Amino acid sequence: MTDASHESVPSRHRKRFPGISSRAYEHPADRSALVALRRLSGFDTVFKALSGLLPERSLRLLFLSDSVRVSDAQFAHLNDMLRDACYILDLKKVPPMYVNQDPQPNAMCIGLDEPIIVVTTGLVELLDEEEMRAVVGHEVGHALSGHAVYRTILLFLTNLALKVAWIPLGNVAIMAIVTALREWFRKSELSADRAGLLVGQDLRASMRGLMKIAGGNHLHEMNVDAFLAQADEYEKGGDLRDSVLKILNVLPRTHPFTTVRAAELKKWSETRDFQRIMDGHYPKREEDKDTSVTDSFRESAAHYADTVRTSKDPLMKLVGDIAGGAGDLGGKLRDRFTGAGGGSTGAGGTGKDGAPAPDATDGSEGTWRRPEPGESPESGS
Repeated sequence: MTDASHESVPSRHRKRFPGISSRAYEHPADRSALVALRRLSGFDTVFKALSGLLPERSLRLLFLSDSVRVSDAQFAHLNDMLRDACYILDLKKVPPMYVNQDPQPNAMCIGLDEPIIVVTTGLVELLDEEEMRAVVGHEVGHALSGHAVYRTILLFLTNLALKVAWIPLGNVAIMAIVTALREWFRKSELSADRAGLLVGQDLRASMRGLMKIAGGNHLHEMNVDAFLAQADEYEKGGDLRDSVLKILNVLPRTHPFTTVRAAELKKWSETRDFQRIMDGHYPKREEDKDTSVTDSFRESAAHYADTVRTSKDPLMKLVGDIAGGAGDLGGKLRDRFTGAGGGSTGAGGTGKDGAPAPDATDGSEGTWRRPEPGESPESGS
């Protein structure tokens, strides 16, 4: 019997991107790392050889024996979405997909030799047709980028760090690398969100899906604009203490926070890069081998510089001031760390000799699910 909820959603024409390179949608920080890794001769071979150290084969057997494999006969609507996503992004080989019984909404793309996609029943029951299409596109984006292979580094080093924890300097060195890799991992999630938008081609559906991941199936109680306003409030913070706390909160995570993912995706959807892709102008896969590592790192550096320049976060603003050679850094540091001269100026704050203070920083206050701190990178996408 076919689920009536899937019959009520009419199909519509979506643009296809023949030969599209994953570089078209990858976040600059993600793209620079991937370009560099792809240029390392024998890199994939080495890490695929390491797959014996990881439980990949065991996981494949587990999903095959204790989950439902998506096909024309089982979860046919998901199978149609999967084939459609691979057709749109021109992924030649359709990866196997499984539905796993788990009330926690989650989806992931795993595997070194051949990626497989796993979605939980919690996610299937939570999202509607178009929201689920964005998730499937997200996971296919991971497969096209080859994230599963490269993320093995993070998992391998995380496990290694646990084994050498008794060696003080060795553990510190490995954890420093792990921390840097987690930053890349978070950026790869932003890349996959973009792939999901290219597949679904419905920004509202992508926004709804992220809101549901954050707040459950209560769309009548939620509002996209208010949800995005949370991301803006989070970025602004209060003072440098909040900036430090945000850094500490995000360091152990493999995914960006949900509101941040929503804001980043909306921002990208309004760029010329996105519009050019939709118009059929994008990097091709056949050109990947000729991509300049230097140019990719330059783009990544420019992105971070632009982030510092345009950020509303108090710490980023201070970094921008220092980089710009602003005077009275001691006073700026004191004010930003205590909140003085921040958002209070708009409420009648005063400056020197009781004069009104000049305008200052406004002080107003994502894998798919929210992974718990410290969990492995393969636990969600």
